[in-house]
Amino acid sequence: MSRRELREQIFKLLFRAEFYETEELPEQLSIFFEELDQKEEKDRVYIEEKLENIMKRLPEIDQAVNGVASGWKTSRMGKVDLALIRLAVYEIRYDADIPTGVAINEAVELAKCYGTDDSASFVNGILAKLV
Repeated sequence: MSRRELREQIFKLLFRAEFYETEELPEQLSIFFEELDQKEEKDRVYIEEKLENIMKRLPEIDQAVNGVASGWKTSRMGKVDLALIRLAVYEIRYDADIPTGVAINEAVELAKCYGTDDSASFVNGILAKLV
């Protein structure tokens, strides 16, 4: 898978995680990978590790987002927008391999595909305040 495809799969898992308890995530991961067409082991490992790292840092990520999102706490954000923002914030702050501009651009592009008409500008606005 390309980097973009891997990022999209991680986004889908972050979105899915919003609807399940933490204890249910291993089962959801298993179901997710069963449904996924491309099943290279290196891709699976990358996705699992990145998801795990993001989930560990969710309190820090949400605190940062809540600090800049005036009138929009994470608890009020749409699940698609929130998952994309969390992924991008993780990449910006904790993944040295991904340039900030790439993380923001990819989040905005995914927001155009999966979000509402306003998602791309909302995601871009929140991320711009964080950098």
